[in-house]
Amino acid sequence: MFTEKEADYLKSQRLTRLATVNPDGWPDVVPVGFEFDGQYFYIGGRNPTHTRKYRNLRSGNHKVALVMDDLETIQPWKPRGIRIYGTAEFVERDGRFGHATYMRITPHTSWSWGIEPHAEGWMGMHKEVHNGS
Repeated sequence: MFTEKEADYLKSQRLTRLATVNPDGWPDVVPVGFEFDGQYFYIGGRNPTHTRKYRNLRSGNHKVALVMDDLETIQPWKPRGIRIYGTAEFVERDGRFGHATYMRITPHTSWSWGIEPHAEGWMGMHKEVHNGS
């Protein structure tokens, strides 16, 4: 489960970078808009079933990664963000693009930095293994 500060950060972001893997094993990373309901991440689009990310998922590898990050300040340098490993599946739902097929991502492990003020480790890194994974 994400901490309250991590969830607030995620809800404040509009873009993420989504990594999928093609059938030949090559990673593919694209910036995408997303919705976060506190448990799952949803990625849709105007014609999502014709995109590489959807074809990659259909090929059988359901493992994905997300990264949301920004700079809180540049003076002093204060990067912050969250990296998420998870699995994706297709669901029908009402979302940003109306009733359509969306990629629903279930987080399994996440790492955040620069969000929790007292987190320990590199750059205040916080690791979380999510329940139900």
